[in-house]
Amino acid sequence: MTEERITETRTPSGDTHTTHTVVTDDRGRSGGGAKWGLLLLVALAAVAAFLIFSQMSGAEVAKDNAVADAANSVGAAAENVSDAVTE
Repeated sequence: MTEERITETRTPSGDTHTTHTVVTDDRGRSGGGAKWGLLLLVALAAVAAFLIFSQMSGAEVAKDNAVADAANSVGAAAENVSDAVTE
């Protein structure tokens, strides 16, 4: 939207001064290419974060399984010791 403002002022001696001002409102037409680039960057960051967290999750599961296996081995060894003592 473009608006033209004309201001007319008079001095005490009777002189007239006219000022023309043109105001343009460009809020609706800015940054089209930058907006798409930013959206693409955010989408790539989201995919990268998903991949990183999914790999970290797999490492946590492997660690938990290793701890559980070790606990089972300790339990089995304790049972063997218990059996040896009772014989």
